[in-house]
Order: sequence, then structure tokens, then C-alpha cells
Amino acid sequence: MTIDRARCIPILASLDIAESRTFYVERLGFTVNYEAPNYLIVKRDDLELHFWKTDDRRFPENTSCYIRGGQVAALYAEYAARGVPRLSPFEVRPWNMKEFYIHDPHGNLLKFGCGEW
Repeated sequence: MTIDRARCIPILASLDIAESRTFYVERLGFTVNYEAPNYLIVKRDDLELHFWKTDDRRFPENTSCYIRGGQVAALYAEYAARGVPRLSPFEVRPWNMKEFYIHDPHGNLLKFGCGEW
């Protein structure tokens, strides 16, 4: 019997769905799971992100999501090698999590963290 585990999937704002698709696919290595003029779903392994279209810049510029665990160190190395723009250093924060951050083209903040390094 398969257990249907609860998951949390961020739904982030996008000022331009095509631009979001290009960034997440070409820069961050996601694949498109679904795309419509006003909605986008991208996946990478067990990570899934949804995007809705807005014209209000305040939404993405004030939104973030936290991705914890998995292969965070390997992701950082990959993103650094790809030259992902707005990639922060990968460092231990005062709350004892090793983290790095990425802002997407519209301002959404992606925080990646792990408790072991």
C-alpha cells in the first residue's frame, strides 16, 4: 500500500510566465510539468513549484519559499558552475543552517538550506 504523504507546494507570482519558464528550466534545471498563459508548474526531482501570472510587482518582490534538505550542497555547486545570477554565498547562518539564496527574475526569493554539512 502506498502512503499518500502530505506535501507543501509553493505557488509563486510571475510577471511573465515565459520568462519564469526560461529561468527555471535553463538556469535551475527544472522541467515543465504544465504551462498555460497564466499558470506554470515546474519540477526537479521531488521539488515542484507553481507560478501564477500577475502584473503587480509587489507580489513576487515580497515572496519567498524555503527548500530544505535534499542535495543542497550539490545544487549550490551546480548553480555556481552554471553562473546563476543573484546566487548568494553558501554559508552557515546564525540559526545553524547552511544556506544559499537565489532571487528569480521577478524577485521571488528561493532559500535552500541543510542542517548537516
